[in-house]
Amino acid sequence: MAAPMKFICLLGLLVLVSMAGLEKVDGASACGKSTPDNEAMKLAPCATAAQDVNAAVPDSCCQQVKIIGQTPACLCAVMLSNTAKSSGIKPEIAITIPKRCNIANRPVGYKCGSYTVP
Repeated sequence: MAAPMKFICLLGLLVLVSMAGLEKVDGASACGKSTPDNEAMKLAPCATAAQDVNAAVPDSCCQQVKIIGQTPACLCAVMLSNTAKSSGIKPEIAITIPKRCNIANRPVGYKCGSYTVP
């Protein structure tokens, strides 16, 4: 009877350790502790500008792009996120927003999937 109890305790410990490990993996992303989908929500003011190259880019969008764009890998992950895709964002247009916002230190030439930052 003691052997099955030890096995159950060991199994429970392994489950807890593996869950803690998974939590760390989920927390690590191109956007630090946040997920690209969560960061995409901050770019809601960019929705129209990310679908139409001729649409004006709101200042609130430019402010968020400047913040998120400090980590080009994060901005790329956001642009290619499920949230962005489900919102109808066109990556080939969204990638032009840093230039349209006149962000001087944008990552020109940065490859994001099959897109390059202009």
